[in-house]
Amino acid sequence: MKINLKHGFALIIALLLSIVVAVILVKLRSPLEHVALEMPSRAVEVITAKEIPFRSRVTAYGNVEPAITFNSMAELSGKISYLHPNLKAGETIPAGTPVVRIDAEDYALSLKQTQEDLKASQSTLDELDEEEMSTRRSLELAQKNLEVGEAELARIRDVYQKQLIAKSALDAEEQKAIQLRQQVEDLQGRVNAYASRRQSIEAQIARAEQEVQNRTTILGRTEILLPFDARIGTVSVDQDEFVTVGSQLFEAIDLKGVEISAQLPLASMRKLVSHLETRSEMGQQFIQTGGRINESLGLSARVRLVNDMPDAIWDARVLRISEAIDPTRQTLGIVVGVENPYEKIIPGRRPPLLKGMYTAVDLFAPERPALVIPRRAVHEGRVYVANADDRLQIRPVEVQLSQGDLVVVRAGVKFGDRIIVTDLIPVIEGMPLQVNPAPGEEAYLRLRALGTDQ
Repeated sequence: MKINLKHGFALIIALLLSIVVAVILVKLRSPLEHVALEMPSRAVEVITAKEIPFRSRVTAYGNVEPAITFNSMAELSGKISYLHPNLKAGETIPAGTPVVRIDAEDYALSLKQTQEDLKASQSTLDELDEEEMSTRRSLELAQKNLEVGEAELARIRDVYQKQLIAKSALDAEEQKAIQLRQQVEDLQGRVNAYASRRQSIEAQIARAEQEVQNRTTILGRTEILLPFDARIGTVSVDQDEFVTVGSQLFEAIDLKGVEISAQLPLASMRKLVSHLETRSEMGQQFIQTGGRINESLGLSARVRLVNDMPDAIWDARVLRISEAIDPTRQTLGIVVGVENPYEKIIPGRRPPLLKGMYTAVDLFAPERPALVIPRRAVHEGRVYVANADDRLQIRPVEVQLSQGDLVVVRAGVKFGDRIIVTDLIPVIEGMPLQVNPAPGEEAYLRLRALGTDQ
């Protein structure tokens, strides 16, 4: 027991000495220096907020249809005497080419007979003119004879009153005067009748001339010429086939233009025009263009094939906008036209626009200035901005419209702000940044804003 007490006492003394030494060491140690911690800066790319030219754009879809289709029908009956050797589906034939003839022998004979009738009526009129001239000359002579007879009758009557001649001599002279008067009246009646006879013959001539014109027109219908450079569609007749009036002959499609009737959802139409002028300005343009909506909106268009053909693109023109909305699909019809769709063909890369092709129609509003930023720079209604101290600032923004990978900002960003286009994780307000301009991004943004990147 004594040995154990000695060992415990020694342990307590050793422990106390250790505590005393530790306290002394702590007291003698110099104080710790505190170092402030700073977050590492993040490298980001930025673009400068500014207004750039922008065209709102939407896409509709539709099928190609010919702008002009010539459906030739027989205007008279007869046997097909000639068919152009290239009058086959898919062939092209230039304008003015005779492609179909109907046997014209009977129609030519009928025209000839009508022309002969016209000549006969004209000859009758010429004979009437000669007869009238002769009759008028006879009337002039008869009138002169009557004047002489009347003078002689007056002389005889004066002699008779003096009882120098017998009553029979006076009676004979009066009889001569009566005959002369009758002759003048007969000739005057014949002259007066020439006007009605001439009118009758002239009416016959007019009818004959009209008939000749009709027969000539009918004869011309026996030959059918193409009214324009055409691609032949369906051909419904064969050589030596007999056709009747109204029979379908062939279909020809104008090579100079096609149309695409595309259906555009109303929401897309609102997006297309939301960036244009105020309502009052658009109303004035609507009045100035005579109520033509497509002209007052100033839309432009582009057509492309729906496939992997990047070269298959055509400039188009907005021709008309439908007067009503499709109540089922809630769409608005827009018709665009493409001129010369068969030109600049690249085999395998840019085919011609053929009837029935399915196309995408890109519609563009007029160019207007707008504050445009990449869509990826907007994060749930907010943008990240590098402030003047190169620190992160988070701002809410109001987006006017979205278009592909772009957005047009209505509010929340001002001119000159540096918009961060780099993804940040994590996002901490006020975090330090290493700011790097992105000129390539700004150049691409300008191209996309105008739609010239495609």
